[in-house]
Amino acid sequence: MTFQITVQPSGHRFDCEAGETVLGAAIRAGVGLPYGCKNGACGSCKGKVVEGAVTHRAHQQRALSAEEAAAGYALFCCAITEADLVIEAREVAGSSEYPVRKMPSRVQKLEQVAPDVKVMSLQLPANEALAYRAGQYIEFMLKDGKRRAYSIANAPSSLDSPLTLHIRHMPGGLFTDQVFSTMKERDILRFEGPLGTFYLHEDSDKPIVLLASGTGFAPVKALVEHLIHLKSERPVSLYWGGRRPQDLYMHALCEQWAQILPRFSYVPVVSDPLPEDQWRGRTGFVHAAVMQDLPDLSGHQVYACGAPIMVEAAQRDFLARCGLPAEEFFADSFTSEADLALP
Repeated sequence: MTFQITVQPSGHRFDCEAGETVLGAAIRAGVGLPYGCKNGACGSCKGKVVEGAVTHRAHQQRALSAEEAAAGYALFCCAITEADLVIEAREVAGSSEYPVRKMPSRVQKLEQVAPDVKVMSLQLPANEALAYRAGQYIEFMLKDGKRRAYSIANAPSSLDSPLTLHIRHMPGGLFTDQVFSTMKERDILRFEGPLGTFYLHEDSDKPIVLLASGTGFAPVKALVEHLIHLKSERPVSLYWGGRRPQDLYMHALCEQWAQILPRFSYVPVVSDPLPEDQWRGRTGFVHAAVMQDLPDLSGHQVYACGAPIMVEAAQRDFLARCGLPAEEFFADSFTSEADLALP
């Protein structure tokens, strides 16, 4: 059976097959509902069911509380319907501009840049290119049917360069154990992309705050490169946090940006430095450093990437204490299998 879903306030309509998630049907139809993890953990796809009803596949309560569900809210990445629906959701302009494709790729290079981080470079087939927006991600399709998502760390303006990904080792991780042990150059990997609705909103001239923790720096790097490509004159403040200095694995590149870009500032923040690190920079929570420097965010846009706990704290505190408009907070929450196991 096929059901019709109507999106308010845009009026866009699309078909949804029985057993298909609302988000999956929207992506297939080219309707730009916002989303991130696609597995019920980050809450980016949350919207309201105005008419009809949905049931949810497994998801995390912190992404959709029982109170929110009772009030008619749904996580569209996990929501299944058995009838026509009317939903209320903010649509993301341009999210369907580039088609989602399944492609083979060859591992061109694996470079260890930190004790637990490797940069993977992927070579696409000859005469093939992946059209995407800076900030989007791809999903590797593994042999057992599982998938693993990684943000593209270079801007689309470098189409003649390999795709680069920043991969942090998660001990026991199905994919990252392989990356850090048996994977070698010239191995073939299949992926699907581009995915995600996290990317630069170019229709604004507001100052930008880029907030990253750990390998959340990957899509942020792509955003900065895209801003450079656009010759943007918007002020940009990059705050990158890690537990120790070694987690800021491209610190020198960020310092270089700060030297050559006229309206760019870089603030590295380390939460748990050891005496041997000899760290003399900022310490504490990275989003707290933003609040100290920019107590009034009412005229800014914020792009936050990294651990879910950081993204959630930033969104909560920036809106409640710094006056950031809710519609100017854009996030990509990096959920791992460990995060998905949380309630």
